Amino acid sequence: MIELPVIPANQMQRKPDWLRVKLPVGKEYAHVRGLVDEHKLHTICESGNCPNMGECWGAGTATFMILGNICTRSCSFCAVATGRPLAVDLDEPNRVANSIKLMNVKHAVITSVDRDDIKDGGSIIWAETIRAIRRESPQTTMETLIPDFRGVWDNLYRVCEEKPEVVSHNIETVRRLTKEVRIQAKYDRSMECLKRISEFGLRTKSGIMLGLGETEADVLETMADLKEAGVHVLTIGQYLQPTKNHHPVVDWIHPDQFAFYKEKGRNMGFKYVESGPLVRSSYHAEKHLFDF
Repeated sequence: MIELPVIPANQMQRKPDWLRVKLPVGKEYAHVRGLVDEHKLHTICESGNCPNMGECWGAGTATFMILGNICTRSCSFCAVATGRPLAVDLDEPNRVANSIKLMNVKHAVITSVDRDDIKDGGSIIWAETIRAIRRESPQTTMETLIPDFRGVWDNLYRVCEEKPEVVSHNIETVRRLTKEVRIQAKYDRSMECLKRISEFGLRTKSGIMLGLGETEADVLETMADLKEAGVHVLTIGQYLQPTKNHHPVVDWIHPDQFAFYKEKGRNMGFKYVESGPLVRSSYHAEKHLFDF
């Protein structure tokens, strides 16, 4: 196996050229910006400091984040604020659905913070949001990027029963780094979540970040575990440190290595693999609507 180049931690002062990001400009970007502000919506594009916000919003699309913008978990990689969330906003499903209708979105991506503070884990609002979007925009397809609901599978099934076109749950990192990177999460619980989604008969998707200190063997092991769990779509991208208080970037992964993982994923039998430095879980999400 040929070892492909990475940039070691002692050269991290400057991001490599392949991580250049387009600035958010243009008429469509301004239009989406206005809708998000007007309807007081939360997007993971903003809360997660996504590097593709300019490109996606410029195309008139966005990934909406429901259940507020304060998470009950404190993952060391994530830019979303941690703390005690506000009360659930019962009108949020209608506001999200109305905005998607106004934006004329053909494929909507919905995600949420973790709401470990409430019994249903937010699954009731999840289900109501899906129903509201179907009611207001019946032609709109959906991807739901959901939490693990702490392994309370009745809450997971409440979302699955609404049958969104794609159900996604990110494994985020390899088994060896999970306790360090996803402090309140469990690798095997996430795999069980994905397996149950797949067994429900839904398109199942997951994502991994690279550059956190994993080895190539770690990544291939995780990819194999995801395939075994029934995942159909896999996204692989470069981790970017949100602030100096977050987990450091250990390696800048070269595009050739991402291409290597993409080829490996295809050979493993994943139906679709997005792999590249700037890939995020909702990047090119509309392409992941394939026929079973």
